[in-house]
Parts: sequence; structure tokens; C-alpha cells
Amino acid sequence: MDAFWAGIDAGKTHHHCVAIDESGRRLLSRRVANDEPELLELLAHGIDLADGGAALAVAILLNHDQPLHYLSGRAIHRASESYRGEGKTDAKDAAVIADQVRVRRDLHPLHATDDTITDLKILTGRRIDLVADRTRTVNRLRAQLTGVFPCLERALDLTNTGPLTLLIGYQTPATIRRIGTKRLETWLRNRHFVRADRLAEIAVQAADRQHTSLPDEKLPAQLVHTLAREVMGLNQQVAELDKDIEAKFRDHHTFDVITSMPGLGVILGAEFLAATGGDMTVFGTADRLAGFGGVAPVPRDSGKISGNLRRPQRYNRCLQRVFYISALFSIRHCEESRRFYDRKRAEGKRHTQAALARRRVNFLWALLRAGRCYELTPPSALAA
Repeated sequence: MDAFWAGIDAGKTHHHCVAIDESGRRLLSRRVANDEPELLELLAHGIDLADGGAALAVAILLNHDQPLHYLSGRAIHRASESYRGEGKTDAKDAAVIADQVRVRRDLHPLHATDDTITDLKILTGRRIDLVADRTRTVNRLRAQLTGVFPCLERALDLTNTGPLTLLIGYQTPATIRRIGTKRLETWLRNRHFVRADRLAEIAVQAADRQHTSLPDEKLPAQLVHTLAREVMGLNQQVAELDKDIEAKFRDHHTFDVITSMPGLGVILGAEFLAATGGDMTVFGTADRLAGFGGVAPVPRDSGKISGNLRRPQRYNRCLQRVFYISALFSIRHCEESRRFYDRKRAEGKRHTQAALARRRVNFLWALLRAGRCYELTPPSALAA
């Protein structure tokens, strides 16, 4: 059978498939439902999405040992500009995908991942959503509390359990003054808050500085109560999810290697594994891993202009966050990382340049390739 290439423009309910031969001649153009029986008839070689609406199609193709290549939506959009016509249709997108897979040799192939990686992608993605929801809810809580009790809003850290517990019970200056320091301390202790005396003192001091009651503070106070409960619930969901992530992450063979790096704990390590799959052979070199994570500058040279580096625009945002956050943690808790950071700052480097995120990519890539944990003194130095 002659070789052919197929492109699928994936959607939620339907996909559009276009198949072409070696010369680019169209052999098939067909709209197919996102159901297994119909997808089995369209074993394709190119697909533009790796999750969401295309998840079933990807799983079916991988189960039937069909080679798959990844082509991002931005790449499809830019490539379509070089084809005839300005219209955008699912059929045209699928034809562009198929033709790009036919002529290009640099597309990223998709492989079946183990169950641990798949579970970590789902769990870490859910955690990112919950943390974003919590941040939005805390911001709303601060806005409502500022309208009722600005002194208390400035004094409390609304991400901690104690202040949230306080706001669930008491939201206005008058109610806090009425209960007093001792009874408020007892009320907080009964709810298992450790520093109840300090929190009660802060709340009463804030209440003593505001004796004016707003005429319409009852409804905002109720909203403060509701939002504080929501933040507490989100905190509990995040804590439970962290336990699930750690349990899954510990099952992977790279757990000890990844968490041995200073600054890379369970959550950041799990996010790194979910973003990369843990297989460094896919990237080939540490430079490609750094480029994928957005911590390596890209050149923008033209004509006589050379050495012009700029921030990349196409990279994995979650992986970049892992690299930078772990670098900041390592500066706080690792003396060697702190010395490196201070030396680079003394050389005139900016904070982000001196945060050694790029240097850590080289270390992590080498450790995963070698399958050994991070050591302050390399084995070769010890042998010498």
C-alpha cells in the first residue's frame, strides 16, 4: 500500500480528517463523530491536539500502534498563511496538518505514557485550578472585609486557618469588642487554633481602632462569612489533593532523583514530571529542555545585527514556573545556591538572571539521564 498522511482537526463533538498521498494529492476529506467506531476507520498519522476533545482519538491511534505527531494550534495558524486562500475551515486545517506532517521532520512525536504520568497530569492540573480559585476567593474576601473592617484586613493573613476561622465567627468591630480578648481566645482554642492568644489580641486591637458601624454592613459581613468558609474548603481540597499527588509521585522511579535537587519538593517535582514525562531522551540535550521550559534566551539576529537575545514566546508555562520557583527555594535553603546567586548579583546580573534556573536545568537533565541523586560533591571529585 502506498504511503499516505492524514491530518485531524480535532473538536469536541466532531473531527475533520484529510488524507493525502506522497505528492500532496487529497485522498479523503471527511467529517467524523468523536466516537470510537467511526474513529477506528480513520487511523491517522497527524493530529493537532493531544488532550481535550482529541483524547479519545489519540488513545485509539496509540493503541493501534499508529505513529502520531504533535502540531500546535499556533503552528497550524501560521502554516495556513502560506497556503492558498484566506478562509478558515476544519477541512483546510486538517489538510494543513496532513501536509505539514508529510514535509516536516522536526515535529514532536506522541508516545503512550505510563499510568503514573497520566494521573499526575490530571492531579497537578486540578491543583493549579484549585489554587487559582483560592486566590480569586481570597481577593474577593479581602475586598469585602476592607469595606466592613479595614483595620482587621490589614492585620490578618487570610491564607492561614486561624484568621479564616475568626472571620467565620466574627466579621465586624462591634461583635469582636463585645466578646472581648479572653472569650475570643477561648473560642479560638476550642477550634484547635494554636496561637489563639496572639490572634485574639490582634483582632481586639483592630476593633478598638474602629468604632463607626456602617449602615449597610450586615450583608457584607455575611459575604465575609461565606467567602471565609469557601477559602477553608478550598484549602482542605488542596491539602487532600497534595496527598494524592505525593502518593502517585512516589510510585514513579524518578521520585528520589527529582526530589534530591534542592528546591524541588513533591509538588514542584510532580509538576515537572507531568510536563516532561521524565524521559530526557525525548529532548536530546539540556538546551532543548531549557528551551521547552522557557529559561533559555533565543537569538533575534538579522543582517549585521548579531548577539541579540530575547525572551522566548513559545514554551511550557508550567515548566518555566517549576524551574523559577524551585530556584528561589534553593536560594533560601541551599548555601551553595545562595553563594552562586550572590556572586552573580555582584557581577551585575538581574534577579531572574542570577536565580540559576538555567544552570539547574543542566543538573536535573544530567541526573535523570544518569539515574542518580543530587550530591553536593560529585562522585568524580570524591574518587580523586
